[in-house]
Amino acid sequence: ESILAEARQLARLDDFGPEDFLERLQLACDEWNADSGITNFARLSSRNTLVMHATSRLLIQDRWNRHPEIFDEEIREPVIVVGMPRSGTTHLLNLLAADSRFRALPLWEAFEPVARPNEPASYNTDDARWQRCQAAWEGLQQLSPHIAAIHPMDPEHIHEELELMGPDFASYNYEWLNHSPRWRDHYYAHDQTPHYEYMKNVLRLLQWQDRQRLGDEAASRRWVLKCPQHLEQLPVLTSVFPDATIAITHRDPVAVIQSAVMPLAYNQRVMRKTPMLQTLFAYWADRVEHLLRACVNDRPKLDSRRAVDVPFSEFMADDLGMVRKIYAAANLPSTSQSQQEQADFIETHPRGKHGRVIYNLQRDFGIDPAALRQRFQFYFDAFPVQPEV
Repeated sequence: ESILAEARQLARLDDFGPEDFLERLQLACDEWNADSGITNFARLSSRNTLVMHATSRLLIQDRWNRHPEIFDEEIREPVIVVGMPRSGTTHLLNLLAADSRFRALPLWEAFEPVARPNEPASYNTDDARWQRCQAAWEGLQQLSPHIAAIHPMDPEHIHEELELMGPDFASYNYEWLNHSPRWRDHYYAHDQTPHYEYMKNVLRLLQWQDRQRLGDEAASRRWVLKCPQHLEQLPVLTSVFPDATIAITHRDPVAVIQSAVMPLAYNQRVMRKTPMLQTLFAYWADRVEHLLRACVNDRPKLDSRRAVDVPFSEFMADDLGMVRKIYAAANLPSTSQSQQEQADFIETHPRGKHGRVIYNLQRDFGIDPAALRQRFQFYFDAFPVQPEV
């Protein structure tokens, strides 16, 4: 109740729309309240996230109520990057987003799609949403000095559209915030289609805002999106975005797990009273397996004309060549301007720009990479993936 009350105060609104979200909000509150291992900082951080999502829900619902024409916006032929976390999805998304013909989602806008009352939406560094995102990023770097080398989260960072499900209190995103097996089980047990539809309607809202601010030409750009969760939701994704081009990255699951679990463990220095390394590792090894088994099952069902497999080794060897393959599937010509924009991005974002992280499963978690890899033989049998670790 205090979360909803604070959201009402911030948004100066009281219509949250359909109330099915209350069950999910209550679940998150109950699970995190029952976790005696999280720190006070983690409690505050988690509550702030829930308040932000509740506030955005009010603001989004208000826009929909006052401007029903938003639902007439067409999300046309998006290009959606799908793949395990830490499998090259972020680099691929950013390369595509460097092409100015695409509409991408910066982190500050993903966090707060609609400006609060009396906060002008300037869409630059003066925007209060941008400033809140920057302040959070600066605070995170103070608490976790190596985080920029692991995964930058500055306001302009191109982010996952899954964040737009936050105001619907949905998605596996909450699993990344705290240890949340009850949330995971609820997510597994429920059809995610309504939450993908909600996300699509928020994309429509953002596109409508572009139209009001920049005109029809800007609003006609194709979206470029990305999220690992889509691996286990491919049937839902393609039902909600039937004309999407889908690029699926593939990488050694052992490399993925160690690259995902280490920063989570690093984050637990401030989020938990005692980091729980073995529990953390077991949880995310299971989650990656669930993602990959769903992918192996559902990937053959995709329209071959609109789906591109992106093996990590090939992508790292020739990233721009892989972009051209995706463009061919998306029926989008590569132009001299797009090539220059992407080359400029590569030049200004070299690998290791913020430092380099050295991963070691055996040293840090006591896990034998070769033994772990046997668990994922089904995935190596299905896709041309090279062992890395």
